[in-house]
Amino acid sequence: MVRAKYQDVLDLGETLNIQNGDVNEKDGVLQVTGTAATQYDKNLIWDKIKEAGGDNPSDIMADIKVADESVYARHTVVSGETLGKIAKQYYGEPGKYQKIFQANTDILKNPDVIHPGQELIIPNL
Repeated sequence: MVRAKYQDVLDLGETLNIQNGDVNEKDGVLQVTGTAATQYDKNLIWDKIKEAGGDNPSDIMADIKVADESVYARHTVVSGETLGKIAKQYYGEPGKYQKIFQANTDILKNPDVIHPGQELIIPNL
């Protein structure tokens, strides 16, 4: 029953390709472990847990580690995106686009020029 409540969390874990994942139910508590690629992916999992169970759910215990703590996320540019839109997606503030630009000066020469297919580092703040 508790597994069904958190099925969206498990589905997201699969979509995000959480590594070393394990899910068990014991005494009405869903125990979830695994390793997310980045902190952003881990945050997405926690947001989904809170969506299903509230801010402090007692029927799930999750231990999610992060494989690469050197970056907040990695992002592949798609058509129509700007650094401002990408900054809004990851940081909630488009004005933080300069942080993304500075972290990617090896491939970006101008913050107003990005191309589909480029993989950008989204730095930790």
